[in-house]
Amino acid sequence: MAARKRASKDSSAQTKPNDTTTRPKPQEPPLTDPPIAPPKLGVILKLTLFFAVPYFYLIFYHYKIEHELRKSILINAALSLAGFLVTVKMIPVASRYVLRRNLFGYDINKKGTPQGTVKVPESLGIVVGIVFLVLGILFQYFNFTADSNWLVEYNAALASICFMVLLGFVDDVLDIPWRVKLLLPSFAALPLLMAYAGHTTIIIPKPLIPYVGLEVLDLGWMYKLYMGLLAVFCTNSINIHAGLNGLEVGQTVVIASAILIHNIMQIGASADSEYKMAHAFSLYLVQPLLATSLALFSYNWYPSSAFVGDTYTYFAGMTMAVAGILGHFSETLLIFFVPQVLNFLLSLPQLAGIVPCPRHRLPRFDPGTGLLTGTNDGTLVNFFLRRFGRMTEKSLCIYLLVFQAIACCFCFVLRFFLAGWYK
Repeated sequence: MAARKRASKDSSAQTKPNDTTTRPKPQEPPLTDPPIAPPKLGVILKLTLFFAVPYFYLIFYHYKIEHELRKSILINAALSLAGFLVTVKMIPVASRYVLRRNLFGYDINKKGTPQGTVKVPESLGIVVGIVFLVLGILFQYFNFTADSNWLVEYNAALASICFMVLLGFVDDVLDIPWRVKLLLPSFAALPLLMAYAGHTTIIIPKPLIPYVGLEVLDLGWMYKLYMGLLAVFCTNSINIHAGLNGLEVGQTVVIASAILIHNIMQIGASADSEYKMAHAFSLYLVQPLLATSLALFSYNWYPSSAFVGDTYTYFAGMTMAVAGILGHFSETLLIFFVPQVLNFLLSLPQLAGIVPCPRHRLPRFDPGTGLLTGTNDGTLVNFFLRRFGRMTEKSLCIYLLVFQAIACCFCFVLRFFLAGWYK
């Protein structure tokens, strides 16, 4: 979403052939980049309180969760909190390094204003990805034994996520074409697909059982194909529903919060230990994702002082896909992703080449009024502007994140009314 510039280095060192004196070489001035704006911790505190109150109410009071399982959840939460603090501290450090390597961008939605000339460090999703992976590895010490059946799949999940972080950073550096981007998650999902030892069956909805003649259908290799396609969709859907300060990280924060509440509800309502462990497995991945994403959100919220890059969008999409696959709630996950599904359907004519697709499918910014105007490009961002009229970038992002939250709430309501009738 930003145009990069690469700085050129010039050196002018001339020596005289007959000069026998030794002169000290002039030292280059230290590279001092202006510090990025401080994190918006007030916004993060409000979001955390809004989510933490119902979340911990469900864990400690509403559901009777086994002591050992609750202990594992709280250990994971403590590690996640540490990951939040480390990420907040590391992003300004990493921003200086990426600026020195000319990995920066200009905010197109502020072009024509003083903010539009500021170099914003890019690809800082790499910090979130690295901290997440370190937390995931450390958590094994507290929760998994060497002979645990879940350890193989847990490590495979981390391998897929690590692979996606690497490919996302490569994309940020090399600027890979769109058609190649669509294939990258397929390669990253291979460790998970190869190590997956869970069931490959689906439960037939009760209204369809008389027509199918089965209550449970084994899909075999088709189920693994479905898992791979789900990873491709989740990863790319986060990547194309973007273009506003805070939108990429914000939608991840909302979906991750919904996933955590869904996991706790399923753990508390079930008596099946295997089913509980599947949802706990998902929870162990999403709590660190939410914590590190909140740290990045504190810098990426409007006005953004850090760009997340494709590194973060690929990483976040893959992590949520892995959580949904190994937690066995892919249908629920897709309902959480309703805004991304709509954005994909709107984008499909341009992505397929039927309609011309510009490099940046962003709204038009008016520097005089500071308002965005929707274009005819097929994105949910432009659709909202065409439907609700011109507005500021911050207001538009809030509208879209509220819509994301409504979609997640709709999923919970839908599950409540269909429980016992649909499955």
